Amino acid sequence: MNDIQAAIRSILINDLFVEIPESQIGVDDGLRDVLGLDSLGFLELRVTCEQQFAVQISDDEFAPEHFTSIRTISDLVLRLREAQFETAATATD
Repeated sequence: MNDIQAAIRSILINDLFVEIPESQIGVDDGLRDVLGLDSLGFLELRVTCEQQFAVQISDDEFAPEHFTSIRTISDLVLRLREAQFETAATATD
């Protein structure tokens, strides 16, 4: 979990150019309110997370409740990875 959160924090700084120092970004800080992400930033964050974590985020999952903070995104990524693992395990049975 901490690895995913650290990677998301890094994406925010290095790819989306959030101007808050990485060490000052909390896992529950609001991406829009605190970090200033706009709609384009959220789209870029979705695509980058899909690529970096090898997950597919559906339009239903690309909802405000899943993209509120680093914690909500990491929870989503973990859930998607677990679902992929279960699907792969079922396919090999």
